[in-house]
Amino acid sequence: MSPQGRRREYLAPVSLYLPGLPVRATHRLATLLHSCHPEPTLAVTAFVTALAATSGRGPGGVAAVGAAVLAGQLSIGWCNDAVDAGRDTVSGRRDKPIATGALRPRTAAVAAVVALVACVPLSLLSGLAAAAVHLTGVVAGGWAYNLVLKRTPVSPLPYAVGFASLPAFVTLGPPAHAWPAWWAVATSALLGVGAHWVNALPDIADDLATGVRGLPQRLGPVACRRLALVTMLVAVAVVTVCPPGTTGTPGWVCATAAGCAAVMGTVPSWREGSRWPFRAAIAVAGLAVVQLLSRGSVIA
Repeated sequence: MSPQGRRREYLAPVSLYLPGLPVRATHRLATLLHSCHPEPTLAVTAFVTALAATSGRGPGGVAAVGAAVLAGQLSIGWCNDAVDAGRDTVSGRRDKPIATGALRPRTAAVAAVVALVACVPLSLLSGLAAAAVHLTGVVAGGWAYNLVLKRTPVSPLPYAVGFASLPAFVTLGPPAHAWPAWWAVATSALLGVGAHWVNALPDIADDLATGVRGLPQRLGPVACRRLALVTMLVAVAVVTVCPPGTTGTPGWVCATAAGCAAVMGTVPSWREGSRWPFRAAIAVAGLAVVQLLSRGSVIA
């Protein structure tokens, strides 16, 4: 199917009302926020903030972690749209404000740099070691993916390294000041790779048409769907059986539900283009996150 046949409609962002700002300014702000990849940005921020809370960080530490992760994810999202402006326009991406002309690439690029600069002091609030891990593993890895690695066979690598760095960012700060348990790092890395498969799935045809040949594009949509489910399921298995202590009934129920979702997502009867394998992968990922958060007190 041609890229033009797979266009997704761009929904103009709802105008925000902010006292003291004219309507045009608030509309531009809403458009800019729409360009930051808000769903994954908020999902990652919420996950790491919750992990900080369950691992013993106080309110101030949790807020510091959340602010730093949000700034880093905003910078990565805006960088992605600025870099992909030409390809998104050629592909007719109606879901991207830059491709529709609602936002200038320069504006997104400037916002990405501002968020990146803000991320540095916010990360340092958790200490030098934690900041170094966050800025190199997550933020630098995300920018490297946007600028170079998304077009190469090692495109899953920055996702694996970036997500694996998130538990370390939490535990290297106070009060633990320690490296996280290996199973927490492995689970997060697997979730990152699974997120790469899931994120690439809807755009494989557009990416191939515009010269992006990362690993998902080289493998194709069928393999990508299956790998997404398998990767997420392995993440559930690791976080269920590897942490110290006995896995309770809720843990096994969660793992069983993840297995059922994975089986349902890989049945051969789904027609090509069905969204159910994608939804199954998201469900399995959510269950893995729930398991990881439930073990937050022992990740360090």
